[in-house]
Amino acid sequence: MADLPKFHLALTVTNIKSLVPVILDNEQGLYHSWATLFINLARVYDLYDHLVPPMEASALAAYTMTKLADLALWKHLDVVILQWIYTTIVPDLLLAILKCNDMTEGALADVDTPVTNSRLVLRLTSSSPEAYSGTVDFIQNQEPFPPLKVIVPG
Repeated sequence: MADLPKFHLALTVTNIKSLVPVILDNEQGLYHSWATLFINLARVYDLYDHLVPPMEASALAAYTMTKLADLALWKHLDVVILQWIYTTIVPDLLLAILKCNDMTEGALADVDTPVTNSRLVLRLTSSSPEAYSGTVDFIQNQEPFPPLKVIVPG
């Protein structure tokens, strides 16, 4: 008897727009809202590692073993996430990122242009209150810019 297809709860999602009501558009500046909703959705359906593979050695090893244990299901879920992304972005972005045989990690990197550390520091410091102007000047005149560390809530 042939193996039955594996089931995953993410395969039951039929209307992604009800779960991610923000449509990503370069003109509207909604990337952070869209990304937050998308990441939360991925965590609900236990697919976060498809978006951001773990970096820690033991977590990466566990992720790789899980992936290889049922590669067909992993690929199926990866395509589901890609479909979620494609459905929640404007057509211009879709055409920019649509690639044959793409993976979720590639699509997310392509949606938002990479931001350099210096741009992040400048953006963060430019919105600081006037009371911090001396500190802002000090930071903005450092060579190289101090690194900006991003902490993702777990």
